[in-house]
This record gives sequence, structure tokens and C-alpha cells, in this order.
Amino acid sequence: MKAYIFPGQGAQFSGMGKDLYENEQAKALFERANEIIGFRISDIMFSGSDDELKQTKVTQPAIFLHSVILAKTLGADFKPDMVAGHSLGEFSALVAASALSFEDGLRLVIARANAMQKACELQPSAMAAILGLADEVVEKVCLEIDEVVVAANYNCPGQIVISGSVEGVDIACQKLTDAGAKRALKLNVGGAFHSPLMEPARVELQEAIENVTILPPVCPIYQNVDPAPNTDPQLIKENLITQLTGAVRWTQTIERMIADGASEFIEVGPGNVLQGLVKKVDRTLKTISASSM
Repeated sequence: MKAYIFPGQGAQFSGMGKDLYENEQAKALFERANEIIGFRISDIMFSGSDDELKQTKVTQPAIFLHSVILAKTLGADFKPDMVAGHSLGEFSALVAASALSFEDGLRLVIARANAMQKACELQPSAMAAILGLADEVVEKVCLEIDEVVVAANYNCPGQIVISGSVEGVDIACQKLTDAGAKRALKLNVGGAFHSPLMEPARVELQEAIENVTILPPVCPIYQNVDPAPNTDPQLIKENLITQLTGAVRWTQTIERMIADGASEFIEVGPGNVLQGLVKKVDRTLKTISASSM
């Protein structure tokens, strides 16, 4: 069974999607996106600087567009048995699986990016990658700290990202290093994504998600906060809302997809980060990039 997976923030690079623009369907979608966003995001994607691509109003829509447009240009070759997306990638997966329209998906991603940026500005916050510790150890240490700090991204065995206040993350990094972590590396991100500090963003985005039309996807989607097969539009909405403050359970998602029969994982979007994570979950699996199909 084929599982299509969609990357999240951090996968962007200058030149992303430029090769797709020669396709007439892709060109029309890029131009439609430029109209909706109100500036030529395609120009920034194709030739912008790294600093331009890091702008909140650019990064998330750019990755979404690259992923969704690539999926659509695959045409009849896009035959998913299941889909999943890492954080932002969940929106790409829903559009690719025909649960969300292209326009609604893009508008939600724009609203999400803006809401997250506002939340980041309310309180100094941070994230850090913790390498070489069991999930349970990281969770226990975070619980013992009085500051806000939680396990936010379960990326693969031995790799968890923590998220919270600056002080909370700093304390956790020291305690986790003392507990035997091979590395505790603070990340260059805007704030504490997938933590309680994103509550203002969750509240802001909730109304937009509740008011959008979501249809049953063409195949099950495995969502970040509840890595089980799902085709129910109402539950999909609830999981999207919870996602902003809930953890990205990527390890558990891949494990469940494998248990449900996934034998090939195809990454759709910029980069190949997810292919690497899948291999670390199960090194026997075949992983490829959709751009090479």
C-alpha cells in the first residue's frame, strides 16, 4: 500500500516549485494563489532569498503550495491508500486527498501562519531538539519543570522536539543533557509551536476551521494528534484545531500506517526530511520523492 506524506515548516528552499510552473495546471494554481495571497508568492518561491522565504507570511503557504501543486501534477499517478502530513503538512494532505478545496486550504494555511505569528509575539518562547533519549524520559523531565515546556514533536525514535517558554526550554535542555541526551539543540524558530503557548492561535483559527467545508477524503488520513485512520470530516476538523497546541506524533503515525499495511512512503513537497524520519522508524521500508516519479 502507498502512503503519501507531506512535509511541514522548515522544508523551504529558494527555487522550490519553479520546475512545476511549466505545467499549465500548476501555472494556473500558482497564479490563483498569488491572487488569494495578495502578492506574488510564486516569485519569492522561485527566486527569493532565504530571508524572504523565512517570513511567516511566506513560509507556510509556500510549502503548502509546493506540496499540493506537485500532488495535483501527478494526475493519475497520485493514488494514495493513505496520507499524513507533518504539522503544516496535514493541510496539504487534506487538499491532496480532496477533503479540502485548494482555495480553502490556502486560506486556512494563511490564517494559521498569521495566528501563530501573533501568539509567538505575546511571549518569548522556544523549541529544542532532544537526541538520544527515550520518549518517556523526555516527558518525565518536562513534567517536573515549573515553567511551560512539553514534548511537541515525536519525530522518530530518539528524536523529540520540546517546546515552551524560553526559560522552560533552557532548563529542560540542561536537565535532559544531565539525563543522558546525546544532544539538546535549540532551534531557530519563531516560537513554541505545538505547546500550550499556542492557545491564542488555536482560539483564533478555530472559527475559520469550523466554518470551512471538509469532505470525506479519498483515503484515510492519519492526523498528528490522533495517529489513527480517519475519514470523518467533523473529527478531522477537531483534530486540526487541537493540532496547534497538541503534539505532532509522527513516530506513532508512521508506526500505525505500517501496521495498517503501508509498504511504500512517497514524500510530496520540498526536501526529503520525512523520508529520513520514516527510515529511522522502520529501516526496511521503501521511501521515494514524488518529484522523481
